[in-house]
Amino acid sequence: MATELKTAAVEFLTTTRIGEKGQLTVPKQFREDLGLGAGAPFTVQRMGDGLILIPEQRRFEELCRRVTTVLRRAKDRTRRAADQLTRKRGRAYLNAFMANC
Repeated sequence: MATELKTAAVEFLTTTRIGEKGQLTVPKQFREDLGLGAGAPFTVQRMGDGLILIPEQRRFEELCRRVTTVLRRAKDRTRRAADQLTRKRGRAYLNAFMANC
């Protein structure tokens, strides 16, 4: 279930506070734009003196894209290697056959 995201690199809407139990309130506009509901998991990354919150769905989608890219490259390399092996076998066969004629 992919959500179309806005392309703004950095967008400032408002500030928020940490509650007594350590909870943050994500502004409604951001939740709506990102398709986040109650209980949506986040990755919290520390960057110097700041924190970056990344919805797990986006992290999962990025991981899927990376895995797909690696597998496609591996498939291309395997295909090229198989083609090269076929050509070399053909040459070796011709060389062996021509040497015996």
